[in-house]
Amino acid sequence: MPVPAKAGADHSGMKRRGSAMNTPQIAPGDEALYDEAKAEGGEFFPAEVVDRLLAGESPIRVYRTYRGMTQKQLAEAAGINPVYLSQIETGKRAGSLRTLTAMATALGVQAGDLV
Repeated sequence: MPVPAKAGADHSGMKRRGSAMNTPQIAPGDEALYDEAKAEGGEFFPAEVVDRLLAGESPIRVYRTYRGMTQKQLAEAAGINPVYLSQIETGKRAGSLRTLTAMATALGVQAGDLV
């Protein structure tokens, strides 16, 4: 035997507030996000760079190779030992905030982009 619908609910079981349905906020579309980012004047990265970051590759390595830098060049620009840089890139060591900031400056990104 079918159960009658409760008063104040639509067929999906969502409760109504008065006559207006509770609706979730809709996120802006891709076009709106693109326009917003472009208006901010930030740098845009190719899809290959974004794909590598999303795949979990070391952000330091991704940005370093995108900038055409060797580990030695980045280490010199950041004032750190190349072995230390290699260890950070491979996840064997965590870089200090000071080191990450120096590398971010050399790569032209924010420190938060490297973690």
